[in-house]
Amino acid sequence: MTEAIRILCVDDHPVVRGGLEQFIEEQPGLTVVATAATGEEALDLYRRHHPDVTLMDLQLPGISGLDAIRVIRSEDEQARIIVLTMYEGDEDIARALDAGAVTYLLKDTLSHELLRTIRMVHDGERPLPPNIVARLASRRTDSVLSPRELQIVELIARGMRNKEIGADLNIAEETVHQHLKNIFTKLKVHDRSAVVATAVRRGMIHLR
Repeated sequence: MTEAIRILCVDDHPVVRGGLEQFIEEQPGLTVVATAATGEEALDLYRRHHPDVTLMDLQLPGISGLDAIRVIRSEDEQARIIVLTMYEGDEDIARALDAGAVTYLLKDTLSHELLRTIRMVHDGERPLPPNIVARLASRRTDSVLSPRELQIVELIARGMRNKEIGADLNIAEETVHQHLKNIFTKLKVHDRSAVVATAVRRGMIHLR
């Protein structure tokens, strides 16, 4: 008998967390060693249990799933983390993989695909679903915003005008205007509402 693959499930929704745990426990060769509702709990439970595979949501209260991945990977280079989330933007995917996630699944992934992925990741493979590969491919042809441009997009999403953005970032209004022109060009849009819509769709920002 081989030892069961030990899994940590991280999700802030109790129903999702409980459903995952029940589903995994019903599978041969898999067991859930712990579940976490926050990034802080995820870090604590990872350090305590050192699971073979971690299922990590990105949208968590407190420490985000992305930051939790970074911390876990900085402490354990061998950590095998699968992102399981509703975020489907290409920027979300790229950031998660850059942070150290092995692969990226959306929550509408079929159950047999989730099980297959868990076992493949445990075996040291890095399987990426075709839809995730396609999103990453499209990102390579799209322009990436600079950190300052992302700040400005966040403030636009809050309803700020150029003068208010300049005051908030301590830069001239004319500088904000130039950044905005660059953002329009990079995102291939022509107005502020389209900036926000495109940034949300691609996972550059998330509206609370």
